[in-house]
Parts: sequence; structure tokens; C-alpha cells
Amino acid sequence: MATVILVRHGRTTANASGVLAGRTAGVRLDKVGVGQAERTGERLATVPLVAVVSSPLERCRQTAKLILDRQNGSPLAPIDRGITECDYGQWQGRPLSELSKEPLWSVVQSQPSAAVFPGGESLAAMQARSVAAIRRHDAAIEAEYGPGAVWVAVSHGDIIKSILADALGMHLDLFQRINVGPASVSIVRYSASRPDVIATNTDSGDLSWLRATPATTDAHVGGGAGHEAPSSDSGA
Repeated sequence: MATVILVRHGRTTANASGVLAGRTAGVRLDKVGVGQAERTGERLATVPLVAVVSSPLERCRQTAKLILDRQNGSPLAPIDRGITECDYGQWQGRPLSELSKEPLWSVVQSQPSAAVFPGGESLAAMQARSVAAIRRHDAAIEAEYGPGAVWVAVSHGDIIKSILADALGMHLDLFQRINVGPASVSIVRYSASRPDVIATNTDSGDLSWLRATPATTDAHVGGGAGHEAPSSDSGA
């Protein structure tokens, strides 16, 4: 099976100022966010990626470029609206401190499956279209490049949380239990029997083992032996 690496964009000016950016144009990585994305690109430089799929929003395209710049090959770099930010409607562009006083805030926190943003989309619809996009790309990439293919999807916090919740078999109402930090890496493999969540919300550590770890559809009873990073002379 192929491997998808879910990367959240680095910190933005809106993140730093406590504003819900949503789909607002022109929201870019701040200096901290650029550094975060560069470090993620360095972590992924040891992994030969076949594709880096990005949300169309600028902060994700910036993050994707910093990943692509550190690849030895020439991965595909499509843009997909299926993994763009949630449409927060009338909430977009407003301070989180102000939004936390809205009645809908408690619904978003405790019953996300019932949350519909005024003038925007529901969290349930957001999850459905983002999971569908990830699974569509994953199937196409495996068919084209084989079960050892590794690819990246650069997206947004709530999007990645909803994808991970689906992969973990969690109801959407539990997805707020998942944390996805700026420029973090989460890893999922989809098989015919079930998704396999390899890692969530990591911001450090060697990833070179991804180029040498064979995929299996069976769970390791007892936990298995884990993975080893390839030796330095094993090639890319």
C-alpha cells in the first residue's frame, strides 16, 4: 500500500494573532512558520516522494514549495480544492477570543458533527470531502507508482484532524481530541481491510525508514519489532 504523509502548513500571521483565517486570501507563513516548514522539508528530504499535493491556499503552497525544494527528484505537485480549509463562512477573519463567546463554539467543541458555520459548510461535509480527496489520490498514486510509493498532502489543522479521525475509526464528535501542530507530520497507510495510522502530530525525528519499510496489510500481533532507519550506504 502507498503511504500518505499529512503535513499541516507552518504558522501564519493569522495563527500568531489569534484570528480564524479560513479561506482569506493573502495569509502567509510568518518567520516562525517558514522555519517550521523548512525543518519539515529537511525531515522529508531523505524520503523520495512521488507527489506533494497541496491545498490551494497560499500558506499551504508555501509549505509545499519548501518541501519540494529539498527533494532530489521532481515529485508531482498538484493543487486540490478537496483538501482546502474549512469554509467557516461568517466566522472567517474574526478573532478566536470573540468567536469563543458564540453559542456555536460549544457545539464545535463537544459535538462537531452537528456544527454548521453560518454562511459556510458543516464540519461533517468538510470531513467527507477531505477524506474522499485523500483516498482518491492515494489509490491513484498506488496504481501508478506501486505499493511502496510515498506522497505528501499539505493541508490545514481541522482537515488533517478529520482525516486522522476517519482513519482511526473515531466519530467526528471525538476529533477535537486530536492535536495537529503547525508543520507537523502525520502518517497513514490505507489497505483493503483498514487504514493504518503510523504517526500523528510529529515535529521531529528521522523519517528515512519510510523509504525502506515494506508495507503490510496485517497488523503485527504483539506490536512487532518496529522499524530501523536504512544504513547510510543503502541509497535513496
